[in-house]
Amino acid sequence: MFREPRVLTGSAERINTLKKVNGHKYSYGHALILSGGPGHTGAARLAARAALRIGAGLVTLGVPGSAQMEVASQITAVMLKRAGKPEELVAVLEDGRINALCLGPGLGTRRARALVEVAARAERAPTLVLDADALTAFEAEPEALFSLCRETRVVMTPHAGEFGRLFPDIAERLASPAAKCPAYSKVDATRDAAKRAGCVVLYKGPDTVIADPEGRCSLNSAAYDRAAPWLATAGSGDVLAGFITGLLARGVDPMQAAETAAWLHVECARSFGPGLIAEDLPEELPKVFRAIGV
Repeated sequence: MFREPRVLTGSAERINTLKKVNGHKYSYGHALILSGGPGHTGAARLAARAALRIGAGLVTLGVPGSAQMEVASQITAVMLKRAGKPEELVAVLEDGRINALCLGPGLGTRRARALVEVAARAERAPTLVLDADALTAFEAEPEALFSLCRETRVVMTPHAGEFGRLFPDIAERLASPAAKCPAYSKVDATRDAAKRAGCVVLYKGPDTVIADPEGRCSLNSAAYDRAAPWLATAGSGDVLAGFITGLLARGVDPMQAAETAAWLHVECARSFGPGLIAEDLPEELPKVFRAIGV
């Protein structure tokens, strides 16, 4: 049955999801963000800061040993574990309190594939956010990724290039001129991708579309009176991945976590305005929370 896509707003339900009540840090989950090697740790650090700001009780960066000192000198509230090799990640995931895991930002495609496979098949598999290199690593064999996505809960966050690499036939149909009405839209494409992949797909852009395998779909606009052109800056997607991971750690349903993170991402950019860089987005979040009554 066709479901009309929803346009995302700061609804009362969304705002209530973000509020914290009585509890301790473990009440709000433990997020793990995997980092790249030396010189490639910034993206994961952005995601980790975003996950912490959005309310995850604890956030840990999983790093290769070669990047440990680089990362340790840059963090305070975020914790640190060695998780650069598959066997190290297996050991870290034995801690069942880790309930959300972000793979991809700055990770490097050579390591990403093996780590995604370990995470998806872990005995205590957390909910996964797959972004950037975690998607590109499977471009030659996307069905292998989709098979893993069906084994656990996943939110996939491709931009147009990554979407085209994973779903080339869908992307080609979307780019083709319409031969008849109604035209094949980004909503249609994202729904088809989510059904094929068996997970939530957040197709990024100023017209971000979010869909799940059951056909639920939402639109998050960053255009017209909600334009946020300042999001076109390096690292903003890493922050979005961190927002989603932090909400998943808090126990938010994957579809709702993707929707809420995308909406807040734009609100932070609009609140800060011109001159925005990615580091500003998590730091603007408390101001946005106060404005919407969280």
